[in-house]
Amino acid sequence: MRDERLFPLFAGLETLTGVGPKMTPLLQKLVGGTTVWDLVLHLPDRWLDRRVRANFDETVPGEVVTVKGEVHAYHQPFNDRSPHRVQLVDSTGFLTLSYFRADPRWMKSQFPIGATRIVSGRVEEYRGERQITHPDFVVDPAKGEAPPAVEPIYSLSAGLTNRRVHTLALQALSLVPDDLPEWADPHLVAQKGWPAFKEALSWQHDPKVYDEDRFALARERLAYDEALARESAFALAQAARRQRPAPIIKAPPSAVNRLIDALPYRPTGAQMRAAADISSDVARGYPMRRLLQGDVGAGKTLVAAFAAVEAAAAGFQSAFMAPTEVLARQQYDTLDALLSPLGYTVAALSGRDRGSAREATLMGLADGSIQIVAGTHALFQEAVNFRNLGLIIVDEQHRFGVSDRMKLAGKSENPHMLVMSATPIPRTLAQAVHGDLDVSILDEKPPGRKPVETRAVPDTRLEDVIEAIGRALKRGERAFWVCPRVDIEDDDSSAVVRHAALEEELHVKAGLVHGRLKASEKDAALEDFRTGRTRILVATTVIEVGVDVPEATIMVIERAEGFGLAQLHQLRGRVGRGDKPSFCLLLYRPPLGDTARERLDTLRRTEDGFEIAEADFRLRGAGDVLGVRQAGMTDYRIIDLAKHAALLEIARKDAEAVLTGDPDRKGERWQSLRIARELLTPRVVQGAETGS
Repeated sequence: MRDERLFPLFAGLETLTGVGPKMTPLLQKLVGGTTVWDLVLHLPDRWLDRRVRANFDETVPGEVVTVKGEVHAYHQPFNDRSPHRVQLVDSTGFLTLSYFRADPRWMKSQFPIGATRIVSGRVEEYRGERQITHPDFVVDPAKGEAPPAVEPIYSLSAGLTNRRVHTLALQALSLVPDDLPEWADPHLVAQKGWPAFKEALSWQHDPKVYDEDRFALARERLAYDEALARESAFALAQAARRQRPAPIIKAPPSAVNRLIDALPYRPTGAQMRAAADISSDVARGYPMRRLLQGDVGAGKTLVAAFAAVEAAAAGFQSAFMAPTEVLARQQYDTLDALLSPLGYTVAALSGRDRGSAREATLMGLADGSIQIVAGTHALFQEAVNFRNLGLIIVDEQHRFGVSDRMKLAGKSENPHMLVMSATPIPRTLAQAVHGDLDVSILDEKPPGRKPVETRAVPDTRLEDVIEAIGRALKRGERAFWVCPRVDIEDDDSSAVVRHAALEEELHVKAGLVHGRLKASEKDAALEDFRTGRTRILVATTVIEVGVDVPEATIMVIERAEGFGLAQLHQLRGRVGRGDKPSFCLLLYRPPLGDTARERLDTLRRTEDGFEIAEADFRLRGAGDVLGVRQAGMTDYRIIDLAKHAALLEIARKDAEAVLTGDPDRKGERWQSLRIARELLTPRVVQGAETGS
């Protein structure tokens, strides 16, 4: 039940004075919500120092300044296009105020000769003179007036001014109770020198003096509050999950050892550590929720196969869910090759299966004779029943919504769930992004995988690249050609245009895959390329993850300068999966800007996806690095991951300590945290799962 003190904050924006039917939707769009509290959380981006400078000589062109001077002269415009000009003077010289299309009577009343005025605005240099055009503030100090010493500056949307948003934010701030309890650890607050919660909000919306250090300290305090609310919500969810019984999967070590002995290579240390994490999780008796995050080619499927073998050896079934038919078929082929020789029964199930084959698969799942199944969304259809489903493995988890995962989980009582992602992100951000999931990271490549030679090539050498592709096709190899767009008129780098050009120049049938095709058409084109019916595939970035074609040795990425580093790395990972030398050609249109050059140079220098993710983070910030807004990602409203990621770990330990020390949740601190969660639990991207 919501604390009564918070009721005014969760009232609609229309309850604020001055917010009517026209203003309400504008504010809602700006703040991303409908309540007064949403406006309070719309914090300023920066602050303007509007303290009065000592004299005109202290002004710097390009800066917003506040100065005081005497009105020396007023000049009316000499034509319709020239401005009214007011000349102010002080002990160091002159400053001109310019107004276009102003009312002469207003100008004379506002700037009588000999009067003193304080003005504030952006100063520029015009014909060797200091000038402010249309000042933001003009006040008469004789009346006791002055501009604000500091002005918060907000991000805005159409129809709203900064002054209006600030006025409404102050009104909203006044509704924040003064008697909210302290929910953060008092020792941490003292150590960091943080202000109290409402004081921190006031330092954002209503600062009395310009102090950049205090602005940053107040923002850090609020970021920690958001982190603590998030982590205490996750601690609650985990505690609830630990109360739900799940299959206890304990298999003899010999089960996994048989699989390891059958491999033509030794698993990496990272694979074995991840397998141990999973093995420990599934033996605990409550549902596992673990993310297996691996670089391109790091061997996630083998780790998942270890888990499936343990489940099968303990008498439980496993279901691998992939987002497309092609990926599901690849999973099946890999698992069948690994596990069938060891006596495990592996099957595939997709929407295309019909007739007796489908019925046989459904029967095998229902009676338990099929131990491991790889499939698509078809796995959670009503007709599919499992005898003893203990483990769910979701590949490319960001492409599934929570409802998809929960439908499959509903086929059994609290099955364990392992989700896999091939999108490396900086290690420091893994927990910040994936929240309630425990995380295992595969950061080693299996032995024997050949490096991909990466070259940056200007598009003036396009014909040379096409000729090289032709020679590779004659050797029996296959090639990807990735374009940035589907079909734009007069753009020869679009997929449709490039597809036609390559077919004409190389005299071969090329495949074409892009986002406008139906799912069945995309799957058919990918399957044709995978099986060799076509040997060159022109595509947009829809093929960036999952497609496994060992015969593909060349990846051409056209207009590579426009792609993010992580995306380029994912695309490059589609080649180099066989025993032949492989190449990634980054076709760019010169001249390259500094950032684009650094991106391409980084890709040429390293194949380490985590190093690349760190570089991408430095170049573009967290929001862009994460790319697709992954299901389960937190949508922070205060936290800036570039500055505040470390606060999440502090908050996690604090939340766990509070819950451990107060398991009945009746203590004063835990009750205070209830209010923090109501106010500050971050929104989660749709499709997320935090405690299921």
